[in-house]
Amino acid sequence: MKLKQITIVLSLFLLVAACKTNPFTGEKNLNFYPNSQIFPAAFQQYNQIISENKVVKGTSEANMINNVGQKIATASKRYLDANGFQGYLDGYEWEFSLIQDDQVNAWAMPGGKIAFYTGIMPIAKGEAGVAAIMAHEIAHALADHGAQRMSAAQLQQLGAVAGNVALSGKSDETRQIFNTAYGLGSTVGVMLPFSRSHESEADRIGLTLMAIAGYEPLEAAELWRRMQANAGGGAPPEFLSTHPSSDTRIRNIERWAPEARAEAKKYGVTNFRR
Repeated sequence: MKLKQITIVLSLFLLVAACKTNPFTGEKNLNFYPNSQIFPAAFQQYNQIISENKVVKGTSEANMINNVGQKIATASKRYLDANGFQGYLDGYEWEFSLIQDDQVNAWAMPGGKIAFYTGIMPIAKGEAGVAAIMAHEIAHALADHGAQRMSAAQLQQLGAVAGNVALSGKSDETRQIFNTAYGLGSTVGVMLPFSRSHESEADRIGLTLMAIAGYEPLEAAELWRRMQANAGGGAPPEFLSTHPSSDTRIRNIERWAPEARAEAKKYGVTNFRR
């Protein structure tokens, strides 16, 4: 069998075999990396980042980060257990850190390692804002977005290899044109929309989790208004970004907030903290 055919067969096999059900959407998602493989690497990377930065401990903000994180993690377990995903959190090791840094950012690693930078705290503005950010980041971890992005990058690379194999008899100029076009096309047409879809999915899942934890989901829209004001006009066009625009996120959140409150009511939550 020629290399080109092997590449195609291998790609199809990976697409069929490496899928995992998203417990929040019910969809099958591409994922080549089992938790047993990706979690230890993520934990190691997280520990390295923590060791190389100043972690804030014992302050009211640091305590809030941990307390809100625990509430959202508990809400996650309630949702997963109630929807037939008992044991889904096996291997997760929740940890919530506040890092002294002016970056306006927070992030999640596979397996439940979450970090906030102090620079985002004035924009969070309070506990409900922290809950919106925390729920979004925890949603990333629960939906395996990190592993999915790695899997997609593998397929992107495999496509480049297949294309170059198919053009092996062509000139260097032809292959260079292909590589340039493929790189731009697969990034703008596939990888960036893929990343934006993850951000929107994490927004939607996050609204449900923060509502189950007792926070008003519309506070996430207020958070993004503050984010937008802080960013000014420097954001790239949405189609060239890994994230949806703030306007898109605000519209989506306002549309999804009622369903998040309705979901929370199934768990006896009827009052939502602002």
